[in-house]
Amino acid sequence: MLNLILIIIGAILLTFAIVWLIDKYLPSKVKPVIVIALWALIILLGYLTFDSVYGEIKFNQLKVKRYAAAIEKLKDIRDSELAYREVNGKFTKSYDTLIKFIENGQFTIIERRDSSVVDEERTKAYGGVEMFKDIVITDTIGYVPVKDSLFKTSTRYKTMMDVPNAKPGTKFTLNAGELTDGDNKIPVFEAFVKKDDLLFDQPKDLVSKEKEVLSVEGVNGDALRVGSMDEVKTVGNWPKTYGNNE
Repeated sequence: MLNLILIIIGAILLTFAIVWLIDKYLPSKVKPVIVIALWALIILLGYLTFDSVYGEIKFNQLKVKRYAAAIEKLKDIRDSELAYREVNGKFTKSYDTLIKFIENGQFTIIERRDSSVVDEERTKAYGGVEMFKDIVITDTIGYVPVKDSLFKTSTRYKTMMDVPNAKPGTKFTLNAGELTDGDNKIPVFEAFVKKDDLLFDQPKDLVSKEKEVLSVEGVNGDALRVGSMDEVKTVGNWPKTYGNNE
């Protein structure tokens, strides 16, 4: 884009120089037609320069709005997945399963309290003198519906898989599985949408440039995503300017 603008500006300056030379050295009869044509070229090149700069400004404004709307959906997906893991010990790659869980699942409310009991082994070791050990007692005191905790009266979870402002029918890709760490199996998930799909109606050169972004202030990579299938993380790849990504 910068190279194109520099070329256009160079062409405008060259055209100005040509107009000046024509005005100074060409016969009077020929000058009007050529000068008018060159001024028209200057105006055209000026418009192309303005359109190039303003076109990128409009693209960035639209990109920010679309990213912001998509991120809100990704946050809902992440919150739902974390709740599902809390209850079931794993993530799911099915939106239907996630929606049913939100509508029917419950969080268990527990109360922990410290207590102490006789430590029989130590008591024997001390010849019958009672020795105690500290323990934590866990009591279930109730249940809270998942939907009330996450969404209250909203039903937006039913459409959290639909990517807003994208090509009609575009949904966030949802994956879930496990990573192996020694003898441990660690659940992981990811949800994402490709920038190509989110910016489907924008100039291809600007979309290609956006996919190559590497910046702390930008959304890096070719997709907007939360979580990962390759790392144990549930953060999003958007900067803090779009809100909390953790």
